[in-house]
Amino acid sequence: MTAGFEAIEYSSRDGIAVVRLNRPAQRNALDLTMRGEIGRAVEAIRDDASIRVLLLIGSGGSFCAGGDLKALTERERGALANRDRIRRLHLWFSELLNLEKPVVAAVDGPAFGAGLNLALAADFVLASPRARFCAVFARIGLVPDLGGFFLLPRIVGLQKARELIFTARVVGAEEAQRLGIVTEIHSEETLEPAAMAWCRRLLEAPTGTIGMAKNILNQSFNLDQRALAELEAYAQAVAMETADHRTRVGDFLAKKPLRYDWEALGRAEDGQ
Repeated sequence: MTAGFEAIEYSSRDGIAVVRLNRPAQRNALDLTMRGEIGRAVEAIRDDASIRVLLLIGSGGSFCAGGDLKALTERERGALANRDRIRRLHLWFSELLNLEKPVVAAVDGPAFGAGLNLALAADFVLASPRARFCAVFARIGLVPDLGGFFLLPRIVGLQKARELIFTARVVGAEEAQRLGIVTEIHSEETLEPAAMAWCRRLLEAPTGTIGMAKNILNQSFNLDQRALAELEAYAQAVAMETADHRTRVGDFLAKKPLRYDWEALGRAEDGQ
């Protein structure tokens, strides 16, 4: 466990970092302290080559209920100060979204507002049956923040994003899975172990090349085919010169079992 955190718990072990939102009495609502601490943790993960996977999880049966409305209304800021506060959010959120390491989110209970978008920033979202997702902003007269305009339409499509944002309705785990938000559903008791099992499987992934692929994918809706082809060419040129690539190709040519075989790793986790 890393000292110096109040609103989150941050730990890393055997290549896996865990950021646990830890304000259960407030359903892990994002206050200024939590936002800053997530930013510090993401920077530490980004800069630590020994960390290969990040798990985002909440405590107390909630993922994140969104922004802390009580903290938001404690004092008048003015429009420009509010704008600056939201812009500062994106300093750490962009680091999380573009973190060149796999990110797994385990969602139990509410993921509302900014909490929804925090989950959407993950590469994989595992959820419990009691997980609930909501772009809640319209209920309190706000527009989506923390990357909602960028993330939601890319995941569910523009028309469905309009519906979810304009109605601010709650989406259960099964519907969220059909929409492409949720990857797998696990019971409340098995959600965290299942998420850790995903993280262990991802330890065998080629982290560097997955990171480059993630970087390009995050830009893929904004660039034309020619620009993406150039990024592809540069990234592949780098990947082909890595020791990791040579080792994995050598194993393949020697007919050795591949380290990163998703199905085989899953069977191994299940003891088959």
